[in-house]
Amino acid sequence: MKRVAWFTPLPPVRSGIARYSVELLSHLGHDHEIDVFVDTAERHAPSGVAGVFSAHDFVWKHVADPYALIVYQLGNAPCHDYMWPYLVRFPGLVTLHDGQLHHSRARRLLEEKRPEHYRAEFRYNHPDADPCVTELCVAGLLGTLIQLWPMRRVVLTSSRAVLVHNTRLAEELQEEDADVVVDVVEHGVPEQPAPAHMRERVRTGLGLPPDAVLFAAFGKVTPEKRITQALRALATLTRGTPWHLMLCGEPVDHYDPRADAQQLGIADRVTVTGYIDEGEMPGFIAAADVCFCLRWPSSRETSGSWLRCLAAGKPTIVTDLVHLTDVRSLDPRDWTVAGYPAGRDAFGRVACGACISIDILDEDHSLGLAVRRIATDRNLRETLGRTARQLWTRRFTLDRAASGYERAMERACNTKPDRPRPPGWPSHLLCDGTERASALLAELGLDNPQ
Repeated sequence: MKRVAWFTPLPPVRSGIARYSVELLSHLGHDHEIDVFVDTAERHAPSGVAGVFSAHDFVWKHVADPYALIVYQLGNAPCHDYMWPYLVRFPGLVTLHDGQLHHSRARRLLEEKRPEHYRAEFRYNHPDADPCVTELCVAGLLGTLIQLWPMRRVVLTSSRAVLVHNTRLAEELQEEDADVVVDVVEHGVPEQPAPAHMRERVRTGLGLPPDAVLFAAFGKVTPEKRITQALRALATLTRGTPWHLMLCGEPVDHYDPRADAQQLGIADRVTVTGYIDEGEMPGFIAAADVCFCLRWPSSRETSGSWLRCLAAGKPTIVTDLVHLTDVRSLDPRDWTVAGYPAGRDAFGRVACGACISIDILDEDHSLGLAVRRIATDRNLRETLGRTARQLWTRRFTLDRAASGYERAMERACNTKPDRPRPPGWPSHLLCDGTERASALLAELGLDNPQ
């Protein structure tokens, strides 16, 4: 069995990637001896894991008995910050959950009062960009324009291989660095059926009549989930239509959906549940009739909560994103499958959509059309639910994802462990946060153990 080091947040960290790692490791641990490295010590070892250690223990363990492969589960949230000193010093397979890392690096470096290090990383990642961009960010004025400069070249040139969840992001990375090894493994989630009584228990707790259509959104309640736009669409429903919206996730300080609902006169039809424990989440998904899985702006991420809704056979409303163009979806402006002619497709079947997709340039209008029809058309909800489940079965199961990981890990093991640093490499990355590692390596007379 190959020994693998796996850097990831783990529960109780409230992170979709933490949950994803736990589920994935339960499959991969059968064929690999996996040590997980977290930002703090004392974490319960999930199924399939040999041990869980503080990241500070990685260097001596790697020197004493080198790992065949190091895997980094990298995202944009603060719970991934601890990985960076190791990622740039010990090349491995990086799962890039977000195609956009500018938020992460700017936040970390500027919070630590290190604007010069931020400027150096930006120059390396985007050598052709106007350096004035960094000054806007340092001053807190860049705003959503930050999306134009994803700052991921450091990761590409530091890695043995990169793994992403969709072909569109893979193509972007290859255009950015033709030498990087990129594997595409579609995100996968397990089936998590809820007990039969949970649907009614949740709906009864909300005080819903039996015929009410329960809309829901899952995950952190942020503006990027287009909650304001969903509320505006729901407000166009007639007062006689029985509906309710359930926002299942942790709130954030900078957005209050209750204020929006109050202004629209629908506050009595909106419930914000707060954070829901993972064990209870299947019951809340089962209770929903329609799920909002909207996102803008997007970092080419694949939403785990959307996949869990598909697995539960729920009709979903998503944003029409470029990396989801291979998912058949209904356009609510004409109710045909986007990208497919009406009628029969090449396989002789009637083309069916697995979700409803919303053009971001026509968002309010299209969302209104989608909500008004799906709230009153039970047959549409049932049809979308069936095709959603079929889509999950065909593409997004955990077994399928684990098999893809096996192939990507084997390929990464067969690549060169180190790539030459291109000119302009930020010098602080070689020692940033790894003073203890560098000292230990010097004592042992080793440079970069691989």
